[in-house]
Amino acid sequence: MSQVRASHILLMYAGSMRSTASRSKGEAQSLIDELKTKVEGGADFASLAKQHSDCPSKAQGGDLGSFGKGQMVPEFEKATLALAIGGTSGVVETPFGFHLIRRTG
Repeated sequence: MSQVRASHILLMYAGSMRSTASRSKGEAQSLIDELKTKVEGGADFASLAKQHSDCPSKAQGGDLGSFGKGQMVPEFEKATLALAIGGTSGVVETPFGFHLIRRTG
């Protein structure tokens, strides 16, 4: 694997790694499911990331830039590699919370 590029929407919850969120895990799950439905319906991924993501990358519409093997937690890396460029993942759970991932390169 060389480099891949991805954007994501991250919803943290109380107790997830590095979380500053006060929502419960169940609330985070419900909201990420709603966002997934919006993305599947054609909503703009970057706009949703700017509005909802708990990651600092939200300022760039969720863009994480390029990364190589071992730079992301295994669940995130595996989900990203499984996507075609332009593809969007289902809900992916990592120690940080729930993600929607779009592979952009």
